[in-house]
Amino acid sequence: MNLREKISNKSAKIGVIGLGYVGLPLSFEYAQAGFHVIGIDNDMKKINALREGENYIDDVDSDKLKKLLLAGKIEAESDYSRIAEVDVIFICVPTPFTINKEPDVSYIRDAGEGILNGLRKEHLVILKSTTYPETTEKLLLPVLQQSGLRVGEDFYLAFSPERIDPGNKTYTTANTPVVVGGVTKQCTEMAVAVSELVISKVVPLSNTKAAEMTKLLENIFRSVNIALVNELAQLCDRMEGVDMWEVVDAAATKPFGFMPFYPGPGIGGHCILVDPYYLAWKAKEYDFHSNFIQMAGQTNENMPYYVLDLIIRSLSIRGGAILSSKFLMLGVSFKKNVDDVRNSPALKLMELLHARGGKNLIINDPYVPEVYVNNKTYKSRELTKDLLENVDCVVIATAHDKYDIDFIATHAKLVVDTRNATKSIRAELQNKIVRLGHGSNTYHPTVDEH
Repeated sequence: MNLREKISNKSAKIGVIGLGYVGLPLSFEYAQAGFHVIGIDNDMKKINALREGENYIDDVDSDKLKKLLLAGKIEAESDYSRIAEVDVIFICVPTPFTINKEPDVSYIRDAGEGILNGLRKEHLVILKSTTYPETTEKLLLPVLQQSGLRVGEDFYLAFSPERIDPGNKTYTTANTPVVVGGVTKQCTEMAVAVSELVISKVVPLSNTKAAEMTKLLENIFRSVNIALVNELAQLCDRMEGVDMWEVVDAAATKPFGFMPFYPGPGIGGHCILVDPYYLAWKAKEYDFHSNFIQMAGQTNENMPYYVLDLIIRSLSIRGGAILSSKFLMLGVSFKKNVDDVRNSPALKLMELLHARGGKNLIINDPYVPEVYVNNKTYKSRELTKDLLENVDCVVIATAHDKYDIDFIATHAKLVVDTRNATKSIRAELQNKIVRLGHGSNTYHPTVDEH
C-alpha cells in the first residue's frame, strides 16, 4: 500500500518531533481524526507527563487528550528509535536566535539527523518550525539526502509553517488555514493531502521558499505595525491630552485601509520577536539590508527600557526612588490569559529593574506559578489587599482578564499600566495611574499626596 492510500484510509502513522505548543496540538488533532501518532521530544518532563495521561498545553482539551493517551492513539518517545514505523513526520522544534541575533537552526538539523537513521521510501517529512527562506531545501534536504533516497520520488519533503496563537479559543490548529510548499510538485500534493485531513483549509504554494517567506511576512507585518504604535505612544507621553489608545480606537472606526495595533511593554512569544532577525540575517546573503524591518525590531526591543524609564520617572515625581521601592509585577506571560513566558517583555523588565537596583521585586500571575529570572526563582504571590498596600509600585505588564483592576487601583499606591487595563478606572483613582501612551504622564502630585 503506497503513502497516498495510507493517508486516504487513515492507516498512515503520524510522527511528530517536538511536543510543545505546536507539536502537541497537532498530535491531538491527528489522533482525534483516527490516526496513530508517535510523538518525540527530548524533554523527559513532557514524555513522562504524557505517559501519565497528563496535559501541559492549555490549548488542548485535557480530558480528550487523556482518553487518546490511555487508548494508545498517542505515544510519547524520547528518541528516534521508532521513526521508521511512521509514514508522515512533522518537525515542530524551536528555532530561536543566538545572543548575536543570528538564527539557531540546530534543532532542525538535529531533527533531520534523527530522521535520517530511519528514513525510508514513501516517507513524507513536513517542517513546521518558523525559519528563513531556503532552510528546507538547503539545510534539511541535504541531511536527508545522505540516505541516498531521491526527494520527490523515494520520499517527500515540504514546509508548512505553524500558525498557533496561544490562548486563542476561536482559531485553533484545526480551523486555522495553513500554507504548504513542497520541494517538488509531488511533495506539495502529498503534504496537502495529509494536512487536509485535520485542517479546514490548506493553501498550496509553488515551493518551500514561498511558504517560508509567507510565515515571515505574517509576523514581520505585526512587528512593524506594533513598532509604529509603540513609537507613537512614546510621542503621546510627551503631548499633554493625546491618548494613543484612544487614537488607535478612533482610527479603527475607519472601515477600510486600517488595522488596529496597540502599544505595550515590548513583544514576546517566539515568532514576532525572532522573525525580523531571521529575515535580516538571510537578506545579507543577497547584499540586501532590511533596514526598515530591523528598525521596527529595535523599536520593539527598546520598549522595556522605555517602560523602565517611565517607572523611574513616575516614582521620582512622587518622591520615590528605585533603590528603596518595592515593586509588584502583574502578569509575566508574554500575552494575557496564557502561561507562555517565552521572550516575555515582563521578564526583560524584571531584569532591567533588578540591574538598576530595583531588587525588591514580587510577581503575581494566575497562569504562571513561578519564573526564573535574575538568577533566582520568583514565585507568584497571592494578590491581596495587604500585598498591594505594601508595595510602592504596581506594574501591569500583562493584563490578564482575571485581574480585578478596580481592586488593584484602589489599594495600590502607584500603578504603571503598560496595557491600558485601567482605561475605565474611577476618576478618583486616576491620580494613582500612569498609563503608557496616555498623554498625562507629566502629572505632578500635590504636597499632600507625597
